[in-house]
Amino acid sequence: MIMRLSKVIDSILPLGKSVEREEKASRASPLLAPLTAMHRQSQPVWSPRNYAALAREGYAKNPIVYRAVRLVAEAAASVPLLLYEGEEELVTHPLLSLLARPNAQETGPDFLEAVYGYLLTSGNAYLEQVSVDPDTVGAEPRELYALRPDRVKVVPGAYGWPEAFDYTVSSKTLRLPADADGGVAPIRHIKMFHPLNDHYGFAPVEAAQMSLDIHNAAASWNKALLDNAARPSGALVYGAGDAVNLTSDQFDRLKEELESGYQGARNAGRPLLLEGGLDWKPMGLTPKDMDFIEAKNQAAREIALAFGVPPMLLAIPGDNTYSNYQEANRAFWRGAVLPLVKRMAANLATWLGPAWGENLRLEPDIDAVEALSTEREALWRRVDAASFLSEDEKRTAVGYGARQEGVGNA
Repeated sequence: MIMRLSKVIDSILPLGKSVEREEKASRASPLLAPLTAMHRQSQPVWSPRNYAALAREGYAKNPIVYRAVRLVAEAAASVPLLLYEGEEELVTHPLLSLLARPNAQETGPDFLEAVYGYLLTSGNAYLEQVSVDPDTVGAEPRELYALRPDRVKVVPGAYGWPEAFDYTVSSKTLRLPADADGGVAPIRHIKMFHPLNDHYGFAPVEAAQMSLDIHNAAASWNKALLDNAARPSGALVYGAGDAVNLTSDQFDRLKEELESGYQGARNAGRPLLLEGGLDWKPMGLTPKDMDFIEAKNQAAREIALAFGVPPMLLAIPGDNTYSNYQEANRAFWRGAVLPLVKRMAANLATWLGPAWGENLRLEPDIDAVEALSTEREALWRRVDAASFLSEDEKRTAVGYGARQEGVGNA
C-alpha cells in the first residue's frame, strides 16, 4: 500500500503573471489544501536468489529453515558408512581412516555435517582433497575439506563441461582443475538437480523462498505490532465544529501523548482516550482478517515440505498426517535422510576410490539407525518364519550375506 499526498500550491496568481509554487512539509498549516490518498496494489518484494541472501534470510534468521537443515544434516552425518570391495566388507582401510578424520580441525561427523549443510542451503557442495605430494599422479588423499559454495565458481570448458573451479577469498583466486589424469581430482562438485542450470544445483531453501519470505514477514510484522502497542496502524480524524486542522501546539501535544502513553510493549492493550472531536479510524487488515497465525503455520509447513521434514518434527501445530511421532520419524529417515546419505556415499567412493586402485563402494549402515529398528525387527521376524529358506538365504535376505566356509552355525 503506497500513500501519495497531493502537492500544495501556496498561491495562484491571475492569468498572465508568473506562477510560483512552493512545496511545504507543514503538518498543520491552516493553508494546507485537502489531502488525497491514492491506493494501488503493489507487487510483492522477494529476497534475492543467491547463496548469501538465502543463507542469511533462511538459515540465519528463520527458525524453521535452521531446524530443518540441522535436523537433516546432523541425522545424515550420524549414519556410519561401510566400505565394500565387491561383496567383501573391509573393516580397516585408508579410506575409512580418512573419512573418520578428514583433517586436523574436524572429525568425520563435523565434516559431513558441513557438507550436507552447504548442499541443503545452496544446492551445491564442493569437497577438496589434499595429498602429500599433489604433483604426483595417483597420490593418496590425506585430508578433506568442505569449501564454501559462494567462494567457488565453475569454469566451463570449450564444450560446456567444467574444466576447472575458481576459489576466491579476499580478492585472491586459486584455479583448481576439475579432472586429474590417472589420479583423484582436487575438487568434487556435488549438486542437486537443477532443470535450468547446467553447472549449479538447486537448493531446497530456494524452492521454499516465497514461503520463507512470508514467514519472516509475519514475524517482523508481529514484532512491529508489539512495539506499537499491539494495535494496527490507523488515523486520528479531527472533526470538531467548523475547524479543519489542529494548531501546531495541539498537534505536538497529541503526538507527545501518543508516543509516551500508548506506544511500546509496556502500553500494550491500553485503551485510547479521545476527546475534542477526535475519532480513531483503523487502516489496513487486522490479524484476524489476515488469518495471521494460520498463514504463518502454512508457510512453515511449505518450508518443511521443501526439505522433506515432517512438520510434526518441527513442532508445527495442526498437522495430523502421521498417526504418531515415531511414524513421522521413520518417514523422515526414509524420505529425506537415507537418500541423501546414499548419494553422498556414492560420490565419495567414485571420487576417492581410484586412489587405491580398487573397486570400492560405500554403503550406509542402516542397521545402526535406531529410528528404523522397528522395521528391521519386523523384517527379521518375517524372514525367520520363512521355513522354505535356508540359513544362508535368510542371511542374504536381511543383508548379512552367506556364512563363510568353515564357520559353523551359532
